[in-house]
Amino acid sequence: MAGFGDYNNYNRPYGLDPNRETNDLYDTRYQQIYGYHTPLNEEYQGPPLVMDDISEEENNTYVTTAISVASLVTENLLSHPFIVLRRQCQVHNTLKNYHIVPYTLLPVVVRLHRHQECTTLWKGIGSTCIVKGLNLAIEDVISKGTGWPKEISKCGSIVQFLQHMALKCISLAVITPFYSASLVETVQSDIASDKPAVLDVFREGFMRILEWGTPSRGRMLPIWAIVLPTAAFGISKYFAHSTLKSITVRVLQFQQRHRHELSPTYELNKAKTSNPLIEDLNLKANIFSFIAMEIIFYPVETIIHRLHIQGTRTIIDNLDAGTSVTPILTGYEGFLDCYNTTITKEGFGGLYKGFGALVLQLAAHLAIIKFTTLVVSEMSNLLKPANSPNSEETVSSQQKYLFN
Repeated sequence: MAGFGDYNNYNRPYGLDPNRETNDLYDTRYQQIYGYHTPLNEEYQGPPLVMDDISEEENNTYVTTAISVASLVTENLLSHPFIVLRRQCQVHNTLKNYHIVPYTLLPVVVRLHRHQECTTLWKGIGSTCIVKGLNLAIEDVISKGTGWPKEISKCGSIVQFLQHMALKCISLAVITPFYSASLVETVQSDIASDKPAVLDVFREGFMRILEWGTPSRGRMLPIWAIVLPTAAFGISKYFAHSTLKSITVRVLQFQQRHRHELSPTYELNKAKTSNPLIEDLNLKANIFSFIAMEIIFYPVETIIHRLHIQGTRTIIDNLDAGTSVTPILTGYEGFLDCYNTTITKEGFGGLYKGFGALVLQLAAHLAIIKFTTLVVSEMSNLLKPANSPNSEETVSSQQKYLFN
Protein backbone atom coordinates (compact mmCIF):
# COMPACT_ATOMS: atom_id res chain seq x y z
CA MET A 1 0.00 0.00 0.00
CA ALA A 2 3.05 2.28 -0.30
CA GLY A 3 2.59 5.48 -2.23
CA PHE A 4 -0.96 6.13 -1.04
CA GLY A 5 -0.87 9.53 0.63
CA ASP A 6 -3.14 12.48 1.43
CA TYR A 7 -5.59 13.57 -1.25
CA ASN A 8 -4.63 17.26 -0.93
CA ASN A 9 -0.90 16.67 -1.58
CA TYR A 10 -1.39 15.48 -5.14
CA ASN A 11 -3.28 16.34 -8.27
CA ARG A 12 -4.31 12.71 -8.42
CA PRO A 13 -6.11 10.57 -5.81
CA TYR A 14 -4.23 8.02 -3.73
CA GLY A 15 -0.85 9.78 -4.11
CA LEU A 16 0.16 8.95 -7.68
CA ASP A 17 3.75 8.65 -8.77
CA PRO A 18 4.90 12.15 -9.78
CA ASN A 19 6.52 10.62 -12.87
CA ARG A 20 4.74 11.98 -15.96
CA GLU A 21 4.72 8.61 -17.75
CA THR A 22 3.01 6.95 -14.78
CA ASN A 23 0.45 9.74 -14.63
CA ASP A 24 -0.30 9.38 -18.32
CA LEU A 25 -0.76 5.65 -17.86
CA TYR A 26 -3.13 6.29 -14.97
CA ASP A 27 -5.06 8.82 -17.09
CA THR A 28 -5.60 6.11 -19.71
CA ARG A 29 -6.85 3.62 -17.11
CA TYR A 30 -8.99 6.29 -15.42
CA GLN A 31 -10.66 7.11 -18.71
CA GLN A 32 -11.28 3.43 -19.47
CA ILE A 33 -12.94 2.90 -16.07
CA TYR A 34 -14.95 6.06 -15.60
CA GLY A 35 -15.51 7.21 -19.16
CA TYR A 36 -13.86 10.62 -18.86
CA HIS A 37 -10.44 12.22 -18.36
CA THR A 38 -9.23 14.42 -15.50
CA PRO A 39 -6.65 17.06 -16.51
CA LEU A 40 -3.40 17.17 -14.57
CA ASN A 41 -3.87 20.76 -13.46
CA GLU A 42 -7.36 20.13 -12.06
CA GLU A 43 -7.53 19.86 -8.26
CA TYR A 44 -9.08 16.61 -7.11
CA GLN A 45 -12.15 17.17 -4.93
CA GLY A 46 -12.83 13.70 -3.57
CA PRO A 47 -13.12 10.01 -4.45
CA PRO A 48 -14.24 9.18 -8.01
CA LEU A 49 -17.92 8.83 -8.64
CA VAL A 50 -19.42 5.55 -9.77
CA MET A 51 -21.44 5.89 -12.96
CA ASP A 52 -24.39 4.02 -11.46
CA ASP A 53 -24.31 6.47 -8.55
CA ILE A 54 -24.53 9.34 -11.03
CA SER A 55 -27.55 7.74 -12.69
CA GLU A 56 -29.13 7.17 -9.29
CA GLU A 57 -28.48 10.80 -8.37
CA GLU A 58 -30.18 12.01 -11.55
CA ASN A 59 -33.10 9.71 -10.83
CA ASN A 60 -33.42 11.15 -7.32
CA THR A 61 -33.36 14.65 -8.78
CA TYR A 62 -36.29 13.88 -11.09
CA VAL A 63 -38.28 12.24 -8.30
CA THR A 64 -37.65 15.08 -5.84
CA THR A 65 -38.64 17.72 -8.39
CA ALA A 66 -41.80 15.83 -9.34
CA ILE A 67 -42.79 15.40 -5.69
CA SER A 68 -42.23 19.11 -5.01
CA VAL A 69 -44.46 20.10 -7.92
CA ALA A 70 -47.13 17.54 -6.99
CA SER A 71 -47.11 18.67 -3.36
CA LEU A 72 -47.42 22.33 -4.38
CA VAL A 73 -50.31 21.68 -6.76
CA THR A 74 -52.07 19.43 -4.26
CA GLU A 75 -51.73 21.86 -1.38
CA ASN A 76 -53.01 24.87 -3.33
CA LEU A 77 -55.53 23.35 -5.77
CA LEU A 78 -56.49 19.71 -5.33
CA SER A 79 -57.01 20.04 -1.56
CA HIS A 80 -59.59 22.81 -1.96
CA PRO A 81 -62.74 20.61 -1.82
CA PHE A 82 -61.60 19.19 1.52
CA ILE A 83 -60.85 22.70 2.78
CA VAL A 84 -64.40 23.77 1.87
CA LEU A 85 -65.85 20.86 3.85
CA ARG A 86 -63.73 21.40 6.94
CA ARG A 87 -64.37 25.14 7.03
CA GLN A 88 -68.12 24.68 6.71
CA CYS A 89 -68.00 22.27 9.65
CA GLN A 90 -65.76 24.57 11.68
CA VAL A 91 -68.00 27.64 11.46
CA HIS A 92 -71.27 25.70 11.96
CA ASN A 93 -71.80 26.08 15.71
CA THR A 94 -75.08 24.11 15.73
CA LEU A 95 -73.81 21.16 13.70
CA LYS A 96 -74.96 17.92 15.35
CA ASN A 97 -72.71 15.51 13.46
CA TYR A 98 -69.18 16.70 14.16
CA HIS A 99 -67.67 14.67 11.27
CA ILE A 100 -64.52 13.91 13.23
CA VAL A 101 -64.07 10.67 11.27
CA PRO A 102 -63.91 10.68 7.45
CA TYR A 103 -66.58 8.12 6.57
CA THR A 104 -69.45 10.28 7.94
CA LEU A 105 -68.70 12.91 5.28
CA LEU A 106 -68.99 10.61 2.28
CA PRO A 107 -72.83 10.39 2.13
CA VAL A 108 -73.04 14.14 2.76
CA VAL A 109 -70.77 14.85 -0.20
CA VAL A 110 -72.91 12.59 -2.40
CA ARG A 111 -76.06 14.51 -1.43
CA LEU A 112 -74.35 17.86 -2.01
CA HIS A 113 -73.43 16.88 -5.55
CA ARG A 114 -76.92 15.47 -6.13
CA HIS A 115 -78.74 18.67 -5.08
CA GLN A 116 -76.18 21.21 -6.29
CA GLU A 117 -73.70 21.63 -9.12
CA CYS A 118 -70.52 19.56 -9.32
CA THR A 119 -68.53 22.72 -8.56
CA THR A 120 -70.09 23.15 -5.13
CA LEU A 121 -66.89 22.07 -3.39
CA TRP A 122 -64.71 24.34 -5.52
CA LYS A 123 -66.30 27.62 -4.48
CA GLY A 124 -63.90 30.34 -3.38
CA ILE A 125 -60.85 28.78 -5.02
CA GLY A 126 -60.17 31.95 -7.01
CA SER A 127 -60.19 34.21 -3.97
CA THR A 128 -58.09 31.70 -2.01
CA CYS A 129 -55.37 31.78 -4.66
CA ILE A 130 -55.59 35.58 -4.83
CA VAL A 131 -55.05 35.91 -1.07
CA LYS A 132 -52.05 33.57 -1.18
CA GLY A 133 -50.57 35.53 -4.08
CA LEU A 134 -51.25 38.80 -2.27
CA ASN A 135 -49.44 37.50 0.78
CA LEU A 136 -46.36 36.62 -1.29
CA ALA A 137 -46.44 40.02 -3.02
CA ILE A 138 -46.63 41.92 0.28
CA GLU A 139 -43.73 39.92 1.70
CA ASP A 140 -41.67 40.67 -1.40
CA VAL A 141 -42.41 44.41 -1.22
CA ILE A 142 -41.57 44.60 2.48
CA SER A 143 -38.37 42.60 1.99
CA LYS A 144 -37.15 44.83 -0.83
CA GLY A 145 -38.12 48.01 1.00
CA THR A 146 -36.57 47.13 4.36
CA GLY A 147 -33.88 44.61 3.47
CA TRP A 148 -35.40 42.07 5.85
CA PRO A 149 -34.84 38.43 4.84
CA LYS A 150 -37.88 36.88 3.18
CA GLU A 151 -36.72 33.29 3.75
CA ILE A 152 -35.78 31.85 7.11
CA SER A 153 -32.83 29.99 5.56
CA LYS A 154 -31.14 33.34 4.86
CA CYS A 155 -31.26 34.43 8.51
CA GLY A 156 -27.67 34.42 9.75
CA SER A 157 -28.24 36.08 13.11
CA ILE A 158 -30.87 36.60 15.78
CA VAL A 159 -31.55 40.13 14.49
CA GLN A 160 -32.23 38.84 10.99
CA PHE A 161 -34.48 36.13 12.41
CA LEU A 162 -36.51 38.73 14.32
CA GLN A 163 -36.73 40.86 11.18
CA HIS A 164 -37.97 37.84 9.24
CA MET A 165 -40.65 37.12 11.83
CA ALA A 166 -41.69 40.80 11.84
CA LEU A 167 -42.05 40.63 8.05
CA LYS A 168 -44.33 37.61 8.40
CA CYS A 169 -46.45 39.33 11.07
CA ILE A 170 -46.93 42.48 9.00
CA SER A 171 -47.94 40.53 5.88
CA LEU A 172 -50.42 38.43 7.88
CA ALA A 173 -51.94 41.56 9.42
CA VAL A 174 -52.32 43.27 6.03
CA ILE A 175 -54.08 40.34 4.35
CA THR A 176 -56.44 39.63 7.29
CA PRO A 177 -59.41 41.62 5.84
CA PHE A 178 -59.03 39.89 2.48
CA TYR A 179 -58.70 36.52 4.19
CA SER A 180 -62.06 37.18 5.87
CA ALA A 181 -63.67 37.92 2.51
CA SER A 182 -62.14 34.79 0.99
CA LEU A 183 -63.36 32.67 3.91
CA VAL A 184 -66.94 33.87 3.36
CA GLU A 185 -66.76 32.93 -0.33
CA THR A 186 -65.43 29.49 0.62
CA VAL A 187 -68.19 28.52 3.05
CA GLN A 188 -71.33 30.25 1.74
CA SER A 189 -73.85 28.06 -0.06
CA ASP A 190 -74.25 28.38 -3.82
CA ILE A 191 -78.01 27.85 -3.68
CA ALA A 192 -78.60 30.54 -1.05
CA SER A 193 -76.50 33.36 -2.51
CA ASP A 194 -75.18 34.70 -5.78
CA LYS A 195 -71.78 33.57 -6.90
CA PRO A 196 -69.20 36.29 -6.21
CA ALA A 197 -67.11 37.83 -8.97
CA VAL A 198 -63.39 37.19 -9.17
CA LEU A 199 -62.35 40.54 -7.72
CA ASP A 200 -65.07 40.78 -5.07
CA VAL A 201 -62.51 39.63 -2.50
CA PHE A 202 -60.79 43.02 -2.84
CA ARG A 203 -64.04 44.97 -2.51
CA GLU A 204 -65.14 43.09 0.59
CA GLY A 205 -61.65 43.28 2.05
CA PHE A 206 -61.47 47.05 1.68
CA MET A 207 -64.97 47.33 3.18
CA ARG A 208 -63.71 45.50 6.29
CA ILE A 209 -60.79 47.93 6.49
CA LEU A 210 -63.09 50.96 6.23
CA GLU A 211 -65.18 49.50 9.07
CA TRP A 212 -62.07 49.31 11.27
CA GLY A 213 -63.73 50.71 14.36
CA THR A 214 -67.48 49.99 14.40
CA PRO A 215 -68.84 47.63 11.73
CA SER A 216 -72.23 48.48 10.28
CA ARG A 217 -73.47 44.89 10.11
CA GLY A 218 -74.95 43.38 13.24
CA ARG A 219 -72.55 41.41 15.43
CA MET A 220 -69.59 41.59 13.08
CA LEU A 221 -66.36 42.04 15.00
CA PRO A 222 -64.18 45.04 14.09
CA ILE A 223 -61.22 44.05 12.00
CA TRP A 224 -58.72 45.23 14.63
CA ALA A 225 -60.16 42.63 17.03
CA ILE A 226 -59.43 39.89 14.47
CA VAL A 227 -56.01 41.02 13.22
CA LEU A 228 -54.16 40.21 16.45
CA PRO A 229 -55.40 36.60 16.93
CA THR A 230 -55.06 35.90 13.18
CA ALA A 231 -51.48 37.16 13.02
CA ALA A 232 -50.59 35.37 16.26
CA PHE A 233 -52.07 32.14 14.92
CA GLY A 234 -50.25 32.43 11.61
CA ILE A 235 -46.84 33.29 13.06
CA SER A 236 -47.08 30.60 15.74
CA LYS A 237 -47.92 27.97 13.15
CA TYR A 238 -45.12 29.15 10.89
CA PHE A 239 -42.52 29.17 13.69
CA ALA A 240 -43.58 25.71 14.90
CA HIS A 241 -43.48 24.40 11.32
CA SER A 242 -39.96 25.77 10.74
CA THR A 243 -38.69 24.41 14.05
CA LEU A 244 -40.14 20.94 13.53
CA LYS A 245 -38.84 20.86 9.96
CA SER A 246 -35.31 21.71 11.14
CA ILE A 247 -35.41 19.00 13.79
CA THR A 248 -36.78 16.46 11.33
CA VAL A 249 -34.04 17.23 8.79
CA ARG A 250 -31.37 16.66 11.44
CA VAL A 251 -32.92 13.35 12.45
CA LEU A 252 -33.14 12.18 8.84
CA GLN A 253 -29.54 13.24 8.18
CA PHE A 254 -28.37 11.27 11.22
CA GLN A 255 -30.24 8.18 10.04
CA GLN A 256 -28.88 8.57 6.51
CA ARG A 257 -25.30 8.97 7.81
CA HIS A 258 -25.70 5.87 9.98
CA ARG A 259 -26.89 3.81 6.99
CA HIS A 260 -23.97 5.03 4.90
CA GLU A 261 -21.47 4.09 7.61
CA LEU A 262 -22.79 0.54 7.53
CA SER A 263 -22.47 0.38 3.73
CA PRO A 264 -19.41 -1.47 2.28
CA THR A 265 -18.79 1.44 -0.11
CA TYR A 266 -18.71 4.07 2.66
CA GLU A 267 -14.96 4.76 2.42
CA LEU A 268 -15.19 5.25 -1.33
CA ASN A 269 -18.19 7.63 -1.27
CA LYS A 270 -18.00 9.41 2.09
CA ALA A 271 -16.62 12.64 0.55
CA LYS A 272 -19.37 12.89 -2.04
CA THR A 273 -22.05 15.51 -1.39
CA SER A 274 -25.41 14.78 -3.00
CA ASN A 275 -27.63 17.82 -3.48
CA PRO A 276 -30.63 15.70 -4.55
CA LEU A 277 -30.31 13.76 -1.30
CA ILE A 278 -30.37 16.98 0.74
CA GLU A 279 -33.39 18.23 -1.22
CA ASP A 280 -35.13 14.91 -0.68
CA LEU A 281 -34.59 15.10 3.08
CA ASN A 282 -35.87 18.70 3.17
CA LEU A 283 -38.94 17.70 1.18
CA LYS A 284 -39.76 14.81 3.50
CA ALA A 285 -39.28 17.02 6.55
CA ASN A 286 -41.50 19.73 5.05
CA ILE A 287 -44.33 17.28 4.33
CA PHE A 288 -44.10 15.79 7.82
CA SER A 289 -44.10 19.24 9.44
CA PHE A 290 -47.04 20.38 7.32
CA ILE A 291 -49.14 17.39 8.40
CA ALA A 292 -48.19 17.81 12.07
CA MET A 293 -49.04 21.53 12.10
CA GLU A 294 -52.41 21.02 10.42
CA ILE A 295 -53.36 18.55 13.15
CA ILE A 296 -51.93 20.45 16.13
CA PHE A 297 -53.35 23.86 15.24
CA TYR A 298 -56.75 22.62 14.06
CA PRO A 299 -58.67 23.73 17.22
CA VAL A 300 -57.17 27.22 17.05
CA GLU A 301 -58.08 27.46 13.38
CA THR A 302 -61.69 26.60 14.27
CA ILE A 303 -61.90 29.56 16.66
CA ILE A 304 -60.21 31.96 14.22
CA HIS A 305 -62.63 31.03 11.43
CA ARG A 306 -65.65 31.55 13.68
CA LEU A 307 -64.44 35.03 14.58
CA HIS A 308 -63.96 35.92 10.91
CA ILE A 309 -67.38 34.66 9.83
CA GLN A 310 -69.40 36.23 12.66
CA GLY A 311 -71.83 38.97 11.55
CA THR A 312 -71.24 38.44 7.81
CA ARG A 313 -74.80 37.08 7.30
CA THR A 314 -73.38 33.98 5.68
CA ILE A 315 -75.63 31.03 4.83
CA ILE A 316 -73.81 27.71 4.54
CA ASP A 317 -74.75 24.18 3.55
CA ASN A 318 -76.12 22.14 6.42
CA LEU A 319 -73.68 19.23 6.56
CA ASP A 320 -75.85 17.23 8.94
CA ALA A 321 -77.82 16.02 5.93
CA GLY A 322 -76.36 17.83 2.93
CA THR A 323 -79.78 18.76 1.52
CA SER A 324 -80.51 22.12 3.17
CA VAL A 325 -78.87 25.38 4.22
CA THR A 326 -78.47 27.17 7.55
CA PRO A 327 -77.45 30.70 8.64
CA ILE A 328 -74.52 31.39 10.97
CA LEU A 329 -75.74 33.27 14.04
CA THR A 330 -73.14 33.79 16.76
CA GLY A 331 -72.29 36.49 19.27
CA TYR A 332 -68.70 35.95 20.38
CA GLU A 333 -66.91 38.89 21.97
CA GLY A 334 -63.40 37.73 21.20
CA PHE A 335 -61.01 34.79 21.04
CA LEU A 336 -61.33 33.69 24.66
CA ASP A 337 -65.11 34.08 24.68
CA CYS A 338 -65.36 31.97 21.52
CA TYR A 339 -63.19 29.27 23.07
CA ASN A 340 -65.13 29.18 26.36
CA THR A 341 -68.52 29.23 24.62
CA THR A 342 -67.52 26.42 22.26
CA ILE A 343 -66.26 24.23 25.10
CA THR A 344 -69.38 24.93 27.20
CA LYS A 345 -72.03 24.36 24.52
CA GLU A 346 -70.37 21.90 22.15
CA GLY A 347 -67.79 20.17 24.29
CA PHE A 348 -64.12 19.70 23.49
CA GLY A 349 -65.10 17.89 20.29
CA GLY A 350 -66.60 21.15 19.02
CA LEU A 351 -63.07 22.39 18.36
CA TYR A 352 -62.50 19.41 16.03
CA LYS A 353 -65.63 19.69 13.89
CA GLY A 354 -64.80 18.65 10.35
CA PHE A 355 -61.57 16.91 11.37
CA GLY A 356 -62.56 14.00 9.10
CA ALA A 357 -62.23 16.34 6.10
CA LEU A 358 -58.66 17.12 7.20
CA VAL A 359 -57.92 13.38 7.39
CA LEU A 360 -59.24 12.94 3.84
CA GLN A 361 -57.19 15.93 2.68
CA LEU A 362 -53.94 14.60 4.15
CA ALA A 363 -54.64 11.08 2.87
CA ALA A 364 -55.23 12.41 -0.65
CA HIS A 365 -52.09 14.54 -0.38
CA LEU A 366 -49.91 11.56 0.56
CA ALA A 367 -51.57 9.34 -2.06
CA ILE A 368 -50.79 11.84 -4.84
CA ILE A 369 -47.19 12.15 -3.70
CA LYS A 370 -46.81 8.36 -3.57
CA PHE A 371 -48.37 7.95 -7.02
CA THR A 372 -46.12 10.66 -8.45
CA THR A 373 -43.06 8.98 -6.95
CA LEU A 374 -43.96 5.61 -8.46
CA VAL A 375 -44.70 7.06 -11.90
CA VAL A 376 -41.49 9.12 -12.10
CA SER A 377 -39.38 6.23 -10.75
CA GLU A 378 -40.80 3.81 -13.31
CA MET A 379 -40.26 6.29 -16.14
CA SER A 380 -36.66 6.86 -15.01
CA ASN A 381 -36.02 3.11 -14.91
CA LEU A 382 -37.43 2.71 -18.41
CA LEU A 383 -35.11 5.41 -19.73
CA LYS A 384 -32.00 3.83 -18.18
CA PRO A 385 -29.61 1.92 -20.48
CA ALA A 386 -30.41 -1.79 -20.51
CA ASN A 387 -26.74 -2.81 -20.11
CA SER A 388 -26.05 -0.69 -17.03
CA PRO A 389 -23.75 -2.70 -14.67
CA ASN A 390 -24.59 -3.37 -11.09
CA SER A 391 -23.28 -0.63 -8.80
CA GLU A 392 -21.73 -2.96 -6.21
CA GLU A 393 -19.91 -5.00 -8.87
CA THR A 394 -18.64 -1.78 -10.47
CA VAL A 395 -17.30 -0.48 -7.14
CA SER A 396 -15.60 -3.80 -6.38
CA SER A 397 -13.93 -4.01 -9.80
CA GLN A 398 -12.75 -0.41 -9.56
CA GLN A 399 -11.21 -0.96 -6.15
CA LYS A 400 -9.33 -4.09 -7.34
CA TYR A 401 -8.13 -2.34 -10.48
CA LEU A 402 -6.83 0.75 -8.67
CA PHE A 403 -5.26 -0.93 -5.66
CA ASN A 404 -3.41 -3.67 -7.62
